[in-house]
Amino acid sequence: MILRTGVDLIEIERVRQAVERHGDRFLAKVYTAGELSHCGGRIESLAARFAAKEAAAKALQSGVWRQCIGWTDLEVVRDEESGAPSLRLHNAARQVAAAHGLIEWSVSLSHDRTHAIAFVVAIG
Repeated sequence: MILRTGVDLIEIERVRQAVERHGDRFLAKVYTAGELSHCGGRIESLAARFAAKEAAAKALQSGVWRQCIGWTDLEVVRDEESGAPSLRLHNAARQVAAAHGLIEWSVSLSHDRTHAIAFVVAIG
């Protein structure tokens, strides 16, 4: 059995500043349409998803952009019934995960007024 983890903590203000400086360009580069729709502009939710993408990249043992992984190749989705977050991998992220034998993912998100955190576990 293969077990990989990743964790990331980010200041919510950092994401707020990126959105203010770069607007839609930043949002489209980092988030999928589904993530943007779900977050509805809530910066703390966007920050938690940013942290989840970084944490997932750590679990893949690859930073975002290494091995051609783009930000939107890592997507945080919500279960329709429970509302629990989960990860959906696309393109290069899916290929890297398959190459490492990682088939099951779990993600936990949290935030307070100043920070957002994500913890990711991958199993193969």
